[in-house]
Amino acid sequence: MGFILALDQGTTSSRAIVFNENAQLVASSQQEFEQIFPKAGWVEHRPEDIWNTQLACARSAIEKAGLKASDIAGIGITNQRETTVVWNRKTGSPIYNAIVWQDRRTAEYCDKLRGQGKAPLIRRSTGLELDSYFSATKINWILTHVDGARALAEAGELAFGTVDSWLIWNLTGGQTHATDVSNASRSMLLNIKTLAWDSELLALFEIPESMLPTVCESSGVIAKCKASVLGAPIPIAGVAGDQQAATFGQTAFNPGEAKNTYGTGCFMLMNTGQEVVESHNRLLTTVGWKVNGKTSYMLEGSVFMGGAVVQWLRDGLGIIEKSSDVQALAGSVHNTDGVCLVPAFAGLGAPHWDPYARGTLVGMTRGTNKAHIARAALESIALQTVDLVQAMQRDGSKPLSELRVDGGASNNNLLMQIQADLLGVPVVRPTVTETTALGAAYLAGLAVGVFESQQGLLANWRVDARFEPKMSIDERGALLDRWHRAVERSKGWANA
Repeated sequence: MGFILALDQGTTSSRAIVFNENAQLVASSQQEFEQIFPKAGWVEHRPEDIWNTQLACARSAIEKAGLKASDIAGIGITNQRETTVVWNRKTGSPIYNAIVWQDRRTAEYCDKLRGQGKAPLIRRSTGLELDSYFSATKINWILTHVDGARALAEAGELAFGTVDSWLIWNLTGGQTHATDVSNASRSMLLNIKTLAWDSELLALFEIPESMLPTVCESSGVIAKCKASVLGAPIPIAGVAGDQQAATFGQTAFNPGEAKNTYGTGCFMLMNTGQEVVESHNRLLTTVGWKVNGKTSYMLEGSVFMGGAVVQWLRDGLGIIEKSSDVQALAGSVHNTDGVCLVPAFAGLGAPHWDPYARGTLVGMTRGTNKAHIARAALESIALQTVDLVQAMQRDGSKPLSELRVDGGASNNNLLMQIQADLLGVPVVRPTVTETTALGAAYLAGLAVGVFESQQGLLANWRVDARFEPKMSIDERGALLDRWHRAVERSKGWANA
């Protein structure tokens, strides 16, 4: 049998999953790592933590599967996107912590560029909003604020990578500096039509091209893992950013098909085929994947705080002991009793794009208790997703007939029912909700012959649960109206 090792490097944890040739999960391993918050709105990771936890999980998953490294036909990598690592090519050591996608420190720099009229140029080339979410402004910050960094970069001694590139570098013992088109498209430096680094944007952000990785297809052997790392020279054969990988794992291969992932954030992607569709409602146009020379594009809506809202209830407020407790607590009340939570802890993503919005809890009375707040937290996740769907439909996409879901929080039945109620369409959860890792496995498996064709993967997708909407149109409308009033109150708070 052919086995694929999927490395799923996320925002709060690293995971490794072994899949067999029937796309079944054989074994998995997961480790959380520290989130670093140096200042309000700043979020960092230690790159060494990312690598060490990912390596430990990879070794553990192979061992749990009862396999040797030589039994693994290929490695697929999927990762938190936009998170920025800069390291010294000679030593392999990072020159600063990884600046995480959620980080807002470059918001004022983005304002300055917007004031110079640069936003249309950036959107035209990259399909992205001018926002601190993406990698380019983070690279610029590191080069500007780390002593000696700019001189090293201009001498060709520094490498930039999103997390996939950092993992590939370490897996190959520093021999390969590469990324795939999907991750490159999130840097705010790639022309998504030519799939080449944009020299005009590199000049704008003052980034030497020598720092950048080689851009590869999403499915294909990029390099081989150094034998001493895992025990055999396993081909690294598939790479995609986490949301593109999840879309591939959901087999949303055709234009008009969409999925929503409920992870740390929430990310809805709709396949637009080989057509680059420009959004007029502040969604992102992004590369889905490139396989066998054919590029698929996506419209994407990004919500910064999804499952992270539940982590906040656990770690910030202490009203639940573990994340899974939220379902019972929120389900102990029938509604929020008028409470509305806007989880703009890292600003608001699509379709608002307000880096100065902040978390807002409104509508409380003396009778408000922790169950109402927990239910408002779950509703906030679903309501943000409704905003994305409505923006996609204003962009002319076909009406949504159902929403395919995945990610850790999609296992929360109450959240999925709330989502169906607020969208007014069925929500469908597949039997394998680890579709991010599965997508990476599919991309790698296609490259090394474990899976024969994309068409053949469709048979692996099976329904686990289907949630039908039960809420009346009037009730849905009232909830959406209250939500939008609360969102307006959260906007611009940090620079008021």
